[in-house]
Amino acid sequence: MQLFDVDWHAVFVPTFALAELFVRGSIMYLGLLMLMRIMRRQKGALNTADLLVLLIVADAAQNGMTSRYDSVTEGLFLIGTIIAWDYVLDRTAFHWPAFRRLLHEPPLLLIKDGQLQRRNMRREILTTDDVMQQLREHGIDDVRDVQACHLEPDGQFSVVRFNGQEVDVAPDKRPFL
Repeated sequence: MQLFDVDWHAVFVPTFALAELFVRGSIMYLGLLMLMRIMRRQKGALNTADLLVLLIVADAAQNGMTSRYDSVTEGLFLIGTIIAWDYVLDRTAFHWPAFRRLLHEPPLLLIKDGQLQRRNMRREILTTDDVMQQLREHGIDDVRDVQACHLEPDGQFSVVRFNGQEVDVAPDKRPFL
């Protein structure tokens, strides 16, 4: 039965030199590190566009490391192209507000003057329990203490109490929705 036939030779014996894998992996890692340091500004959290770029770059890097490209230069060029487009789009959004609105979603109001905005919660498929959990992580146990609560584009909640004090939460407690 072929279901349980395993080609052990193919599982453990590399199809090309391990030294080539080491060189490809090293060049791709160092090249990615250099490109990310040069082209990207540091952000506190990933937004949707950042996550997309990360996934595409990971796939391109994998192909460059495993010789699906003829050279690591091709992999680095593709990664550089992806990062450059991301940079150009970010710069364009920075300079033109109309383009920024197209590219980046505005924060979504979830609580206004102590009242849950249920229509907005339904839009993001958030239950009252989900919102209350985030409020508790911000040290708030009653929705009536909240002047405004927004779901930010990066998936984090920003909360302002009625006294005007913005509430922050430790970075290890921040959700990514």
